[in-house]
Amino acid sequence: MSSRHLSNPASALRLDAHQHFWRYRAQEYPWIDDRHGLLRRDFQPQDLKPLLDAHGLDGCVAVQARQCSDETDALLALADEYPWIVGVVGWVDLRATDLERQLESWSQARKLVGMRHLIQDEPSPSLFMQDPALARGMRLLQARELSYDLLIKDADLPAAAEFCKRHDDHHIILDHLGKPDLSQENPLAWADRISPLAALPHVSCKLSGLITEADWQQWRPVQLLPYFYLALELFGPQRLMFGSDWPVCQLAGSYGDVHHLFESALRELSADEQAAIRGGTALRLYGLQGNCP
Repeated sequence: MSSRHLSNPASALRLDAHQHFWRYRAQEYPWIDDRHGLLRRDFQPQDLKPLLDAHGLDGCVAVQARQCSDETDALLALADEYPWIVGVVGWVDLRATDLERQLESWSQARKLVGMRHLIQDEPSPSLFMQDPALARGMRLLQARELSYDLLIKDADLPAAAEFCKRHDDHHIILDHLGKPDLSQENPLAWADRISPLAALPHVSCKLSGLITEADWQQWRPVQLLPYFYLALELFGPQRLMFGSDWPVCQLAGSYGDVHHLFESALRELSADEQAAIRGGTALRLYGLQGNCP
């Protein structure tokens, strides 16, 4: 990191709290289908770093994109190599009978800050969140003070709220504003559905992934900014964080497009509120303070 970054107090660090790395192999990324041709190549730290630098960001949190424990190890290896990857949200089968052993194997990995599962891709996400084996796994995960990134779509927000109520011993972080159904073009209806989640103090939200929920060719900031403003009202700056969702965001726009949209939503906030969303919330909720050079 530059001397400017090193001299920043932790509270002033700017982080991208949601992005991905991969070496593309089709069989390992079944969610990358024919619509996602731009993503069918490798995306590595050397591809992201110039984008972070260009937009004044000090580091990032790498989030899993494969459903295998090798993904966790691969991301941790990258985080060891690149100090500016300050945290990893990995993957483990939370329903596994040997989950405790698996979690213990990562107990010394200080950059492992949480886990995620692609719940949105389950045949029935709502039923998946009611699985007793998953509940057991969540208890073990939260007992170790590891966060859980919750990836669901708009239709499953009610089930997600019940899931989060049952698991309130540590932070749960909702990805991509719960993926609102932008075809409805009714931000207030979405706000009503997400309000039960926002009412839970242990649940926070990422301002991320919105441009790929819109029409990839025709989205405009005026369509998406109301969701940011409503999220600010519902969650508050201390429970919101910026994420680019790079490289997935490239399906609908550039890194700069995502960052500009995010910054546009912050203009009327105080300096402290802006600092929280730009990095402070992620530092606190993911427990990243000791990971930043």
